[in-house]
Amino acid sequence: MRHAAFPRGITREDLVRWYRAGRKLSKAIFSIPVESAYYERPIDLRNPIVFYEGHLPAFAVNTLIKLAMQQGGIDEHYEVLFARGIDPDSADAVKNPTDVWPKRNDVLRYGMQADAMIEDTLGYAEIENDSVPQLRGAEAAIAILEHEQMHQETLLYMFHNLPYSKKVKQPALAAAQPAPVTARESGMVLIPAGIATLGGEDGVFGWDNEFPSLRVEVPEFHVDRHNVTNGEFLQFVDAGGYRERSLWSDAGWNWITGNDISHPNFWLRNERGWFWRGMFALAPLPEDCPVYVTLAEAQAYARWRNARVMTEAEYHRAAFGTPSGDERQFPWGDEPADPSRGNFGFANWDPVPVGSYPAGASAFGVHDLAGNGWEWTSTPFAGFPGFQPMASYPVYSTDFFDGEHYVLKGASPATSPELIRRSFRNWFRGTYPYLYATFRCAQ
Repeated sequence: MRHAAFPRGITREDLVRWYRAGRKLSKAIFSIPVESAYYERPIDLRNPIVFYEGHLPAFAVNTLIKLAMQQGGIDEHYEVLFARGIDPDSADAVKNPTDVWPKRNDVLRYGMQADAMIEDTLGYAEIENDSVPQLRGAEAAIAILEHEQMHQETLLYMFHNLPYSKKVKQPALAAAQPAPVTARESGMVLIPAGIATLGGEDGVFGWDNEFPSLRVEVPEFHVDRHNVTNGEFLQFVDAGGYRERSLWSDAGWNWITGNDISHPNFWLRNERGWFWRGMFALAPLPEDCPVYVTLAEAQAYARWRNARVMTEAEYHRAAFGTPSGDERQFPWGDEPADPSRGNFGFANWDPVPVGSYPAGASAFGVHDLAGNGWEWTSTPFAGFPGFQPMASYPVYSTDFFDGEHYVLKGASPATSPELIRRSFRNWFRGTYPYLYATFRCAQ
């Protein structure tokens, strides 16, 4: 079993510890909403909260136990009801069958049964067998662990949109804190022409859209040293950027006009000025923190600056390339992610000032390429040449190869360190406003 976060190899004991840590973190996250909000949909485009507490254990049972191990599950009704989430293009397409959702105690009981089954399987069953596609390289076992971590971030997007009266304030789930930013160099950085290697290494775990690897020639370009900040984006808002049709794509213009959007989703304006809608409280807009926006908003701002949003290949070149032509595993080098490298791993509920983690800068001096917010790219989400659906979750990527979803790279404050690797690709619709996603301009 090989995984980028375990360069010396991953053992059964590692998998069990990883699973237990993931379940413990999920429990802490599910303690944020008050009990009365359990059947609510904080985001209209997503299922209610109850779905996700059932989905996490049900996915593990469906994927590892039933599909990969070819064994029986626990509760067929639950394993169908909680099988898969939704990604509609509008709230009108969402069905909300509240009468089908079970009581929370029953969902928790199912989760406890699943935990016992999964831990026993990870600890003692044959979870790696090259003759079984789902077990090749322990694919299904690792997939259920990363899947839970991905949904922890999804849950925080949802809970961020709950009213403060429906949340129980929690301390940060990790202890690391950034150093104060005393001064930071601004402007753009020249990235010389070179090769960018996209995709993962054969034999190392990755999701299907990470394979096969692809080498791309990237021409010279300039890119912002730091992500665009709230303060910089405020200039665009004050200049009437949301009213200037020429700055927006057709899809972006239809989105902002159809939904009466005039500022980023995480901002709020009242008689006292602009505020940041933090996880647990409003705060004066932190002008030195990265702005969280949709790709449509990012591209409009970039056009306003006579610039554009980076492509996926350009992100790779800026993040992992070096002046010598070699490529790194991470922006800072080849050492796995640790708390000194960026705002990830639940160290903070919200973004911190750009440039707060100088130890995470790339070889070209570009900051925050992993952490503090996913990086939008202008690249539509699609498979690399030779793409094959993965055996343990064949519909993971293919439903989203529709030209409406775009690649994001890097990590956010709610991204677990195990998901931070060069090949990992996130994706969302270009007008999805709820995720922790920022951008930087390129020319």
